[in-house]
Order: sequence, then structure tokens, then C-alpha cells
Amino acid sequence: MTTAEDLLQELARVADATGRAVVPASTAELLNALTETARQLFGAQACSLALLTDDESELVYTVASGAGADDVTGMRLPSGTGVAGWVVQSGQPVSVTDAAQDPRFASDVAATTGYVPGSLLAAPVTSSSGALGVLTVLDRDAERPGAAYDLQLLQLFCDQAAIALEAARVFGRAGRVLLRALSAAAAEGSTLAAALAAATPDRQDPRLSEVASLLAELAQAPRDAQGMAVRVLREVLAFSTGSASRPV
Repeated sequence: MTTAEDLLQELARVADATGRAVVPASTAELLNALTETARQLFGAQACSLALLTDDESELVYTVASGAGADDVTGMRLPSGTGVAGWVVQSGQPVSVTDAAQDPRFASDVAATTGYVPGSLLAAPVTSSSGALGVLTVLDRDAERPGAAYDLQLLQLFCDQAAIALEAARVFGRAGRVLLRALSAAAAEGSTLAAALAAATPDRQDPRLSEVASLLAELAQAPRDAQGMAVRVLREVLAFSTGSASRPV
């Protein structure tokens, strides 16, 4: 018979494995919107986003738009495969005008998707913590006005993807901290705030435990104090991204 203690132990065990599941649903929607918007803006036949696995051994095609999207989405390849692999390993964007003649192009992989491009643009998605993945645009309209600046424009899309992915990862890590603390609080009969304050620091960022503890305490504070905290946090985040207004 399963006891409450058994359930708590199971909750604690799976907490470290829930990071990718405990993320805002809007993250996937945003990434889908980014690839579709990029495809339309570049006048391209297709656009895809491939993300590195945690051990950086594989690229996983997470979202795709346009030709071959259904076959591409979910595909996993060794991280050094094809033009995308070259981009993520070198950290450099690339424009390939004749894919069939480029030795980096994995034509056999493209053939499995039912769509083999003639040209492509690819740029790395990176954050302060390192490479996250690659955004690729296939068969863009190279004759449209402003096409000469497409690599720079593609990098802007990559920057937006990186922000969304980093936010999701931080949310996932904080979620693991909260789950571990919830298990401890229930087992010990303490409050969630107390359990968070005593929680083992997150292995990836020990400050997350403190942040989670402060948020739990803030939930018990008066509404005006909560509003003030939200405003301060927004200003800190804006300052960290360079979007805050600064005195001249």
C-alpha cells in the first residue's frame, strides 16, 4: 500500500527531472511564432530551430515552420551534423547559396524530411551561459529589398529565442527547488517558506533557493508590498537587459 511518505519520497525523487515540464506554456508558442515570423519575413520556404541537449551531444529540432516541418520537428542528430552542427560548434552564422556543393550540408538528412533546400541561412542561438542551438532559414527570397542584411536580421531572431529559452530554463530550475521544498515542508510539517529557506541550494545556481524563499515569504505580505516588489523586480530585469532608462 502506498503511504503518504512514499508519495513524498517520489515527489522529491522526480523533482530534479521536471525542469523541462515546469515551464511557461507561452515559451513553446513564442518559439513557434518566431520561426513562422522569420519564415514569412525572409520569404523563405521553411525555418527551423534546433536545440542542444543538456550534454551537447545532439541537436533536437524543436520547432519548424513551412516545407517539411512535420518531418523535421522532433528529429535528433549528432551535434556536429550538417550546417547546423557547424554553426553551433563554431558559433558563427553562415550563408550557403548552393547547399548541394557545400561539404557541410547533410543532404542525406535533408532527403528524409521530403524537402531538400537549395540555399540556407543559419545562425547560433546563444546566451551568457553558452550555445543553446541554431536557427535555420531555408530558400529565402534573396531578391527582396534589404536581403543583403539577412544574416544580421536572423541574429535578432536568435537573440529573441535565446531570451525565451533562458527564461524557461530559469523557471524550470526554480520549479525543481519549489518541488523539493514542498516535499520537505509536507514531510516535516513546516511552512513552505521555512522549507525553502532551509532547502539545499540548487546545484546549477545556489541563489535560486534564496529567490524562491523570498517569493514564498512575499506571498504572505500585504498587497501594496507585493506590488512594490513586482515593480522593483521589473526594473532590475530591465536594467540587466539594457532596456531600462538611465540618467544622461
